[in-house]
Amino acid sequence: MLVGVGAMPSVAAEQTVDEVRVVGQRSLAPEFENVGNFSRIDEATVQRIGAVHAHETMVRIPGVWISRGSEQEHLTAVRSAVLTGPGACGAFLLQENGVPIRPAGFCNVNNLFEINVEQAAAVEVIRGPASALYGGNALHGVINVVSPAAEAGVPNRVLLEAGPWNYFRAALDVSAETRVGRIRALLQATSSDGWRDDTGHEQQKLNLAWDTSFGAWEANTLLAATRLDQDTGGFVVGEDAYKDPDLRSSNPNPEAYRKAWALRLSSELLRPLDGGSAVVVTPYLRASDMEFLQHFLPGQPLEENGQWSAGVIARWRNAGEVLSWTIGGHLEYADTWLEQTQDGPTMGSPFLVATRPPGVHYDYDVDSWLAAAFYDVAWHVHPQVDLVHSLRLETVRYDYDNRTLTGNTRDDGTACGFGGCLYSRPADRSDRFTDIATRIGAEYRPSASTRTWLTAGIGFRAPQTTELYRLQSGQEVTDLESESLRSLEIGVQTGGERARIGVTGFLERKRDEVLRDADGFNISAGRTRAEGIELDAVVTPLPEHRLTLAATWARHRYDFSRDLGGEVITAGDDVDTAPRWHGSAQWLWQAREDVSAEVEAVYLARYFVNAENTQTYPGHLLFNLRAAWQFRPSASLSFRVLNVTDRKYADRADFAFGNFRYFPGQPRRAHVTLELEF
Repeated sequence: MLVGVGAMPSVAAEQTVDEVRVVGQRSLAPEFENVGNFSRIDEATVQRIGAVHAHETMVRIPGVWISRGSEQEHLTAVRSAVLTGPGACGAFLLQENGVPIRPAGFCNVNNLFEINVEQAAAVEVIRGPASALYGGNALHGVINVVSPAAEAGVPNRVLLEAGPWNYFRAALDVSAETRVGRIRALLQATSSDGWRDDTGHEQQKLNLAWDTSFGAWEANTLLAATRLDQDTGGFVVGEDAYKDPDLRSSNPNPEAYRKAWALRLSSELLRPLDGGSAVVVTPYLRASDMEFLQHFLPGQPLEENGQWSAGVIARWRNAGEVLSWTIGGHLEYADTWLEQTQDGPTMGSPFLVATRPPGVHYDYDVDSWLAAAFYDVAWHVHPQVDLVHSLRLETVRYDYDNRTLTGNTRDDGTACGFGGCLYSRPADRSDRFTDIATRIGAEYRPSASTRTWLTAGIGFRAPQTTELYRLQSGQEVTDLESESLRSLEIGVQTGGERARIGVTGFLERKRDEVLRDADGFNISAGRTRAEGIELDAVVTPLPEHRLTLAATWARHRYDFSRDLGGEVITAGDDVDTAPRWHGSAQWLWQAREDVSAEVEAVYLARYFVNAENTQTYPGHLLFNLRAAWQFRPSASLSFRVLNVTDRKYADRADFAFGNFRYFPGQPRRAHVTLELEF
């Protein structure tokens, strides 16, 4: 499967045939498709979208907002506000074929650019706490990207795409049958000069799948690699700067950049057993490396980080008429490291110059060990009623080794003025966090086409290593707790041949959220509460027409009051960067067997850009158009126009240091794609 629109199946066929090949635990469906919310973007939709950025794909899932940054960067929201901060990304679990792409305590806020979303067989999302089955980072939800399997009968394909600002993409999908099994390779390479000054990127992604069998075992192996080299654009500053024709295309930080690579190898080993049970064992290896200029900080220090890690996930599953269950365990080891250095003196006030010196700010290594045991039980008490219970016990240990001077001095041991340097390096230490997550639920099916459910769950996430060891303002040690989230969810799904609709309501309470207080110390003191309704609908009024809708209303509020120095948080105020409404709608028209078109609307409501709720971004409504023509059995031409009305908007809005700051959204743009089979 390539990344372009390509030839589309009929609307009717696409509505009824949306399954993805599920082998062992590549998909999240076995545990979550029956009780609780579960969303999946199928292969045909991924192809039709032809995304340049993961944001374009994820707008089709309710409760999810991937806030686009510069080039391939992003921030994530899954049934939450857009979370920022050094460890905020730890609240979301990103997986590839059911395997986490990062160690438990070493997340990346831009995680999605490490995965080949553009050539996925499916993108799956569970909203709300899923820690009971998938681990601590599944606090707010799980995003799982299912890679295409090495299946027989898949044609070889090549794709060429061109767009504005010298954008070019080439993609290849080839497979072959060998004596040792079937092999499939998916490769894509993109380059762009960027629409803003001194931005642009080069990126390559590779998925190499190998499916084979030996004895009673089936083996599905995946090698995934990605490389990114981008010039990064900074915020444009000033109220409504994203509307200014000169400012919006400018880049105040032409020196900013990000270079990263990631490599992952996993092998899912599946053995069917008697009585409908099976054993699935998935060993994996991972490595990643990244460097980027922190242009958003005074002094613009350079961060370099990396990790290599290994682990194994084992499951024993049984599907019975009365009782279905899964029991399993997860072991993981990771060697992670981080360095922060600054080449020259900080520019600015005497305080900034004195407290942010050049030289080494941080240089540390963390070895981490994770061990977890879990189970999931479904009791089929009646042909129309299921009860479920899941539980996970997880412990993670960090061994921290400071490779430079301890304390908040300069790297030569001399003291900074104004009470000491900003950056604090704790002494060597070890930390352990042990947590329990659980969920309980019930599902009732009044008819073959309708199901209702009620679930309650508790999720957690252990502190990330950056929250524990990348300290400031003379803090010598943290006393952080694992964040926890309690959730109650009720939902209904119903439909027939022409319409399907799902409505989900939720209440959530989070406590011990990690934040930085007025003294610059990392503490576990934040609390939030949220309630919302999510809608997912598909309507086919005629065989050649299909309407889809993903909509969310939610309110995320602070549940504590505190003066953080720069901002005052008041209980009951909205969490910043948490729009109450967002969603998307699509109208797909299969005009002929070989011609199709889709109109899309993407909506984001007004939201507060600061914690004090005094400044806002007004929101926006965007329209996109996609079309495809299969002019030969083995060739298709597609094109898409994004932001058809050329709306001036911001992908992200912020208010800090007394100023509005924006990542301006891209103007109207068109892409043309040619896809050939051979």
